[in-house]
Amino acid sequence: MLSSRCLLFLLLPLFFTLHTQANDQIIFRYSECNNDLGNFTDGSTYQNNLAAVLKIIYSNREIDYGFYNFSYGDEPDKVNAIGFCRGDINPNDCRDCLKTSAVLLTDRCGIQKEAIGYYDICTLRYSNDSIFGVMDTDTAKYYNIESKTVVDDAFNQTISGLLDELKSAAAEGDSRKKFGEKSVKVNELNTNNETIYGLVQCTPDLTKQNCTRCLDSAYGDLSRWCPEMKGCLYLGPSCSVRYDIVQFYESIVNNTESPAPQPSSQAISPKPSSSVNSTTTTTGKKRKLRTAIAIVLSCVVAGMLVVGGCIYCKRRGPKPEYRAEIEGILQETYEDEDEDEVRAGNDLKVGDLLQFDFETIKLATSNFSDENALGQGGFGTVYKGTLDGLDVAIKRLANNSKQGETEFKNEVLLTGKLQHRNLVKLLGFCLQRGERLLIYEFVPNKSLDYIIFDPIKRGNLNWERRFKIIKDIARGLLYLHEDSRLQIVHRDLKTSNILLDNEMNPKITDFGIAKLFAPNQTHGMTSTVIGTYGYMAPEYIKHGEFSIKSDVFSFGVIILEIVCGRRNTKFRDGENIKDLLDNAWENWKTGTSLDIVDPMLDQSFNKNEKMRCIHVGLLCVQEDVDVRPTMSSVLLMLSSTSFPLPEPSEPPFLMQPKRALSISLSDQYSGPTRSSDSGSGSQFTQGSTTKSSVTDQ
Repeated sequence: MLSSRCLLFLLLPLFFTLHTQANDQIIFRYSECNNDLGNFTDGSTYQNNLAAVLKIIYSNREIDYGFYNFSYGDEPDKVNAIGFCRGDINPNDCRDCLKTSAVLLTDRCGIQKEAIGYYDICTLRYSNDSIFGVMDTDTAKYYNIESKTVVDDAFNQTISGLLDELKSAAAEGDSRKKFGEKSVKVNELNTNNETIYGLVQCTPDLTKQNCTRCLDSAYGDLSRWCPEMKGCLYLGPSCSVRYDIVQFYESIVNNTESPAPQPSSQAISPKPSSSVNSTTTTTGKKRKLRTAIAIVLSCVVAGMLVVGGCIYCKRRGPKPEYRAEIEGILQETYEDEDEDEVRAGNDLKVGDLLQFDFETIKLATSNFSDENALGQGGFGTVYKGTLDGLDVAIKRLANNSKQGETEFKNEVLLTGKLQHRNLVKLLGFCLQRGERLLIYEFVPNKSLDYIIFDPIKRGNLNWERRFKIIKDIARGLLYLHEDSRLQIVHRDLKTSNILLDNEMNPKITDFGIAKLFAPNQTHGMTSTVIGTYGYMAPEYIKHGEFSIKSDVFSFGVIILEIVCGRRNTKFRDGENIKDLLDNAWENWKTGTSLDIVDPMLDQSFNKNEKMRCIHVGLLCVQEDVDVRPTMSSVLLMLSSTSFPLPEPSEPPFLMQPKRALSISLSDQYSGPTRSSDSGSGSQFTQGSTTKSSVTDQ
């Protein structure tokens, strides 16, 4: 029988071929917040005008050519905004990109009046200054797309001719589009037989002269920022340029691969506006035909590879299996040889992370004294320490925990590059003498569950603080899910994994079982479910399936817990046994949602915000993965009273005793459920010297 692992391995190229092109384009590149034009205050007229004009842009369904320029309000609170999508992007994808940009940009730039953000396929900017029809190159950015260096003059000559031709095409465009794209073969002097794909674009509010000037400025710097590279991307407020040896756009102009153009050749003329519909229809048919042919050919080739490859795999025999989640990053054996540990530590260097000496950590924690212990979990103990006068939290993974190795790799690799004010920052690590230690920033207050479920302490969290905590947690999750080419799913989000600083700002922690997603991944599966009942999504408990929508489910539970001031556990209501989700659902249906709000809150204050939070919480905990909102939509729902909320469906009934959980799915339906502390990660409360068990939920 052919090996299923071999079959899966050989089918992967087909999967990537069919899915990479579309997903590779949804990449956030850069944002800039202008400090020179002043700030606005929360709840101000300017903030309301900003929210209104951004919604007008991403909700507009009349404009189908990807350029939105609107103003809203009166001076001095007038807001000007531009949404601009790449010329080959369809209107729905354009609006989705601009909607995501609106959430991300207003989050990143806070109260600043001017900002701009770039995705690969869309740009969003707003300002209290004039930006319409103004050529601007000040906030432009360059990116190397293809790192292979040019080895012959033919490539450079082809690039020069192609870009000049596309510049003419873009400048000749009309008030709807100033855009040009084309692919050409490098001439016969090129030994690699390469094709270059080029795309240039100006905002259509520019004049022909200003579009030309903008592109000339971009071209002038290409050689400086992308020296002899076979792929480069320029993103600017008024124009953009990209070329690559891999096709990155959907062709909307009738052109075929041709010999290299000369700079003086005739420019491509855009289609007249009267023929846009017919051109689009013809192009759509051609695109479908090309797609069908590509799929058939890919399947044939993949089938041949599967048969031939599996026969080859069978003849060679099985290879040894590796236990590492990320091969090649760490060596699999951690004996006492210092040399191997140092080498593994060097391999783990990420960004600005520091690798600490074990003796330094030992001294910082007073030899890991009980007095410095902050908490203990299945993977080890967390201690408070002091390094160079700075308080830190040090997680010491248990030596006898095999899962600790996995957690160590995950937390270093996943957390090392995360930079967000609502995520606990990893400062460094130690890998020495068989020890694995992680050094985090110290967050002085205890975890959210310690305060929000305490009958006395939760009185310190008034509604304004709770509402801010909810939105800040959403911002942290949005960063994990969408602000990176590699998405991260937390997989164990709960109130005990959210720490509070001195100003009661939340910081998400404990990334031990977080999962890194490649750009073309939408979900993953695991054979062992690890987490806590009450927070885990139904598809994760039942089938081991997880995605960013699993985090959305957990976040919905957290919203309801914060609003109600009670845990999502079973309780008796007359003759019925309910949990928090059931109770919220029943009260929402009967229009009595305010009855479940924490009685310690001022019930006459901000009723609409509380009801909106309960509504959003119920939308997040719906059983159907596809109808749960994304975190970008959640943040819009929470931040804008005008954003429409759909009707939620009944949440699933999944309650079990509240405890840490580690289920092997192979045993899930054949015997009793197994529970173990070892699967929940190190849970700790910084700022406290009271140890807490991992099962104390």
